[in-house]
Amino acid sequence: MLKIAVPNKGSLAETAAWMLEEAGYRGRRDAKELISVDARNEVEFFYLRPRDIATYVGSGALDVGITGRDLLLDSGSPATEVQGLGFARSTFRFAGTAGRFGSVQELAGARVASSYTVLVEQHLASLGVEATLVRLDGAVESAVRLGVADAVADVVETGATLRAQGLEVFGDPILSSEAVLISNGREAPGLATLKRRLDGVIVARDYVLVDYDIERSRLDAAIAVASGLESATVSSLHDPEWAAVRVMVRRAETNAVMDALADVGARAIIVTRIHAARI
Repeated sequence: MLKIAVPNKGSLAETAAWMLEEAGYRGRRDAKELISVDARNEVEFFYLRPRDIATYVGSGALDVGITGRDLLLDSGSPATEVQGLGFARSTFRFAGTAGRFGSVQELAGARVASSYTVLVEQHLASLGVEATLVRLDGAVESAVRLGVADAVADVVETGATLRAQGLEVFGDPILSSEAVLISNGREAPGLATLKRRLDGVIVARDYVLVDYDIERSRLDAAIAVASGLESATVSSLHDPEWAAVRVMVRRAETNAVMDALADVGARAIIVTRIHAARI
């Protein structure tokens, strides 16, 4: 039975649970459950703190898990990233009092507060910068104002929280993170199926189907707008001068593609959501 670690709370938990459900797995029905068994799919779920998941998977106690790339790298666990899952994206950056720091090299000898001290220490070492790391669990933005640190290293989404504390980011990003599927390195039974199903969920989330009718004389121009993953599906219509076309299009590009298709003469353009896919 495949043993999967799933975040029990936080920003990763809800989407991770949704992806697994869309992939056909039966998760827990009670938020208080720590373990849930999906006998039909021969899977056992363990609901754990996101920060602990890499440790459990890396130890070999569990086969795979879903956590953040930043948490994986900070854990020091031998677990490895299998694939990105495309949600909970964030950027990990340095920040300090506005105008104080212009580059990471200026952190030499400074105090840097972070919840990810292992990750930050490794990054600074790769740049030849020696600084004192101050480990805090959450709310590191207040560390500079309270005199605990000279700078912070934290997850940055919009930067609004940092600006509210009088801080600004500087230097290149330490890391671009997202939710990832991790493994202990062994090909456990059911792992290939899990990966294939999650890939299908990602495709279904990121793509739509676009159907339209087009005069055959304009078919090449229309296909140049959207050619599909492999090739467009072209079907004959009752009127031999017209054809029906179906293609997969990235969801984010849907309206631009529809506009371009209309410009080359496409008619009856219809967009359909994809529930599941295998590519």
